[in-house]
Amino acid sequence: MAPRPPRSRRLLRTLLAALVTASVAVPVSGAARPAAVPAPAPTALGPLRDATTPAALARRYATTRADIRAAERTADAHGDHRRAAALHTLAAPTRHFLTFDGRDGGRATEVHGDLAHADRIAVLVPGSDTGLDTYPRFRAGAEALLRQLRRQPGIHPAVLAWLGYPTPATVSPAALTTTRADHAAPQLREFTGQLRALRPTARISLLCHSYGSVVCGRAAAGLPAGTALVLYGSPGTGADTAAGLHTRATVWAARGTDDWIARVPHVRLPLPGTTAGFGTDPVSARFGARVFPAGTGGHSAYLRPGTLSLTNLALITAGRPPVATQDTTSGEAPRA
Repeated sequence: MAPRPPRSRRLLRTLLAALVTASVAVPVSGAARPAAVPAPAPTALGPLRDATTPAALARRYATTRADIRAAERTADAHGDHRRAAALHTLAAPTRHFLTFDGRDGGRATEVHGDLAHADRIAVLVPGSDTGLDTYPRFRAGAEALLRQLRRQPGIHPAVLAWLGYPTPATVSPAALTTTRADHAAPQLREFTGQLRALRPTARISLLCHSYGSVVCGRAAAGLPAGTALVLYGSPGTGADTAAGLHTRATVWAARGTDDWIARVPHVRLPLPGTTAGFGTDPVSARFGARVFPAGTGGHSAYLRPGTLSLTNLALITAGRPPVATQDTTSGEAPRA
């Protein structure tokens, strides 16, 4: 008789089977899946590295705003008024997008802060259930991080909310495999390289939440030198160790004590055409990342104002050491 597989592998197989069954058997609510909402092709944009002045960035923002409005009109004509309303909000004159494509569920990169003069840039890479229809919560995290960064003296920060791939649903087989991350990684790698060309002296940090850390892990080998790779609420990266990412980036990791992701089995199971599970826990000593405190928050609380996790994400982005405790009198961490 063949030996039984380890308990963690049995759990992963059981979970995968349950998710596959649920994705087939449970009907999807709503009028249409997000990817089914049509949108026109966006305007062709030049390389990001060419937008080196405030005027050039303003022209790019105006172009993407026009594309968002065109997508809004298309969604409205299609009868998806929820998507149209979401796009109407995105097209406000005060919003600034480096990229936008409303097709296939939507892609966008929004700028928070003054990118033309930034010397500290955080790129937020989201996890599951993030899209144009749920975008406000993603934006709220970016805005909270920017406010926290502005409390750091002597820096000029910007935060880029990078929705550059179709994120999986939390309860879905796609959330257990590397397939979407494999497809997204080249886009993230290319975007980070262009951002480095645009702001060659800036400190760039990729802040990778949940499934977004799988995307970052797949992109890590091609990231430019001087980049920080920050994994939080991570199920794993697809690599056994930080060294196995083969990256020049400095790798950080954190997890809140109330984050359910800690209960996900840290194994990898080969499947036809993909892999289920993401390997070693990034906050474990075996992985070898620089682990920093994230407080007591849950899986969706890392960018919540007043949390230790937000404080430390801002400190790492600013190039300063994280802290172990929060200043309870002010709601801030001690200045580094």
